[in-house]
Parts: sequence; C-alpha cells; structure tokens
Amino acid sequence: MTISDSASHNSTSWVARDAASVWHPFTQHATWVDDEPTVVERAEGPWLIDVDGRRYLDGVSSLWTTTLGHCHPEVNAAITAQLAKLDHTTFLGTTHTPGIELAETLIASAPRGDGPELTKVFYAGDGSSAVEAALKIAYQYSHQTGRARPKFVRLQHAYHGDTLGAVAVGGHDLFHATYRPLLLETVGVPSPGDRALGEDRNATAVAALRSVMRAHGDEVCAVIVEPMIQGAAGMFDYDASFLRAARELADAHGALLIFDEVATGFGRTGTMWAAEHAGVAPDLLTCGKGITGGYLPLSAVLAAEHVYDAFLARPGDTGPRTFFHGHTYTGNPLCCAAALANLRVMAEQDVVGQAARLGERLRKLLEPLADHEQVAEIRGLGTMIGVEVRPRSARTGFDVCQAARRRGVWLRPLGDTVIVMPPLTLAEAETDLLVTALAEAIDEVRTAEVRA
Repeated sequence: MTISDSASHNSTSWVARDAASVWHPFTQHATWVDDEPTVVERAEGPWLIDVDGRRYLDGVSSLWTTTLGHCHPEVNAAITAQLAKLDHTTFLGTTHTPGIELAETLIASAPRGDGPELTKVFYAGDGSSAVEAALKIAYQYSHQTGRARPKFVRLQHAYHGDTLGAVAVGGHDLFHATYRPLLLETVGVPSPGDRALGEDRNATAVAALRSVMRAHGDEVCAVIVEPMIQGAAGMFDYDASFLRAARELADAHGALLIFDEVATGFGRTGTMWAAEHAGVAPDLLTCGKGITGGYLPLSAVLAAEHVYDAFLARPGDTGPRTFFHGHTYTGNPLCCAAALANLRVMAEQDVVGQAARLGERLRKLLEPLADHEQVAEIRGLGTMIGVEVRPRSARTGFDVCQAARRRGVWLRPLGDTVIVMPPLTLAEAETDLLVTALAEAIDEVRTAEVRA
C-alpha cells in the first residue's frame, strides 16, 4: 500500500512560500520544488505528520538525533518545568544547576579503557562547533605544554561538520573542495573502513597512520577520528584494532586523540559510546545529536584532566592560559534540562540495550536485500546502517527514498547509500514497516529504470 503522491493545495502553498524565502542546507534549490519536499507540521513517537495529515515513519531520526522518539512526555515535561524557572543565562561568569548536573552525568557515562579518564565538560551548540572547540583546545594545549604543533591527522572520507576547522579535518571533496585554500594544515591517512582498500584495509590504514606519525609526529597536535564507523562517508564501519593503534601512536608521539562521537554517541552503535567497542578512551570526545534526544541544539567536548590542567594559570606565566572560546547560548539551561531528561529515560529504560537489539533485528531483516541485484552492499554498526544501491541514474539513492516516502517511510540518502537510522526505541511492527518499504522502494526504482 502506498501513500498518494498528489500534493494538496495546503502543502503546495507552503512549499511555494518556502521556495520564495528559505535557503536550506545541503540542498540544490534548482530542483527543490520539483522534488516535492515534505512539509512537517507535527510529530509523535517515531512518526512525522505533514500539513495534509499524512504520516511518515522517521527512518533517519531527523538527521540521526532522535533517541526516544518525538514529543516524549518526560522530556516535554522537563523542558516545561525548566522554562518556568530559567530560560537562559550566560555561562560566562554564571552557572546553573542543569548545566552542572548534565556535566556530572556525561562524565559518569564517559567511555573507560586504554586512555585517560574524561573529567571535564565544555559545552557547544552543535556537532560542528564541538569539533571546532576540540581542535582549538588541542592546538592551544600543544602551545601551552611545550611548543605549538600546527598539524592535525585525519582520515580520508572523514566528516566532522561544516565550520572551517571541522571542514579542514574532513575528507569529503564534494562538501569541502571549494574551501581548501582557507583550511588548517592536515595530513590524511586512508580510512580503515574504505572498501576500495580491500580485505586488508584496516592493516593498510594502521600502517599509513604509523608512517605519517613517524614523519610528522612532532608537528601533530591531534589525531581525530570517528570511532568505529564513518557516518557521512556512507556508513563505513571498521575494526576496533585501528582505534587501539591510534591510541598507541598518539601517545608515542605526544599528540592528543580526539574521538568525534557526535553521530555515534548515546547508544547509536549498540553501546553508549562507540569507543566502548574498542576499549579505548580519547583525550577529547565530542558529542551532540542524540544528547537532547533531538529536541534542542546542544553539544559538548569531554576533556581529560591533563588537557584541562594545561589551561590553568600558574605563577610566573607570561600570558593567559584561558580558553577564549564560547558562544552566547553556551550551556543553555533548556537544552541541558532536555538532555538530562533524555539521558535519565535512556538509563531507566535501558535504551542502549534496546538499540543493540534493534540494530541486530534491522540487520537480520535487511539480510535478504544483500542478494538483490540493485544492492551493492549493506554495512553499518548498531542502528547506523547504510544500504548502498547500484546507480542506474544520477539520483538513484534519492529515487529510492522518494519511493519509500510513498509507502509511509521517510529516508534520506548519502549519494547512492540509503541511510537507515531510526529512533532507538522503534517497535517491531514499525521496524518491519521500515524494512518492507525500503525493499519495495528498491524494487520499484529498479523496475522503473529497467523499463526506461
């Protein structure tokens, strides 16, 4: 059964008004109206409801953020209660109880293993700004603990956000090539999840990282990676031994290790943090997306004590060691209250365990698609899954997502990789609907393009 794709006057008029005034991210507006964008009016649980009353399963957690589903009553109540007490106060020179409590909660949940204990929290606004802060912390740390090290080591195909520092340590030419003349100095190594490297891709990546650190280690202030899986690359998962090697090599050359857990944190990979799969702890950890359950923009950098200690002024210092970085809404109390409620519900209802089971079920249900002639590969970790379809046109991935939408499931592609990343508490019937709609959509697109 499919949903009618005939747009009513209501949605048509809203799209026209949007096209007249709005500039959307990652959007080619020359085709925006013809692509019939969904005009979302409200949401409940895993469902998005458009202005015409049509319901769509949110198959990508509203860009990988929704943990418990939309409009969860306990998170709603927490935000409302906080709003009645304190809407906002600057974090420069004042503090507040939800910001303190959230920092304590994040530190208590931080990954443990080979590496330092993470003991301090610096708040930011979104994933990119958390990465930006972490890069500046790493560089200033090197400056204040010996000598400034100007280089960062990054993975090819990496994605860490779209501010200039985050772009510099990314590896997506489609997104970043235009800005290369403006960027920081980085050294790239092959991605351990890159299938083009063959069966020995992890060993190849480790060898390349070892070689880079041997050549540039004394100039490198930090190595930055997305642990266990590279999301925007197309869900390229990789072996945990790479993270253990990165920890060893960063330590050997006096560099910091940064884990970007903006996408992978808060249960997405079946553990609270992706780093737990490897038993490794970084010096700096960035998080965002799922921190508030998709409610409000908030992110954070978790830092090890030795990093924080380098920013403390001491007698005889010739200059300030302060980290001069922040923004107006740093640690906004409404955001912190939403995050606290989200993390409390996650703990009480074992949402991380639910996510692990959901990931296993999704992979099992998707297994038959691996033999589909239109499917090149299915890959991922936990609830972070990519279904790569074989291109038959310039926009095959997009066409599959449009066909799924007609079946009541909202998905978004990364090129020809269709991303499957639903809320972590998705029920069995809704999981079945998601996979069935995707399978039927792939069939529809294959049939239509064969006929063409």
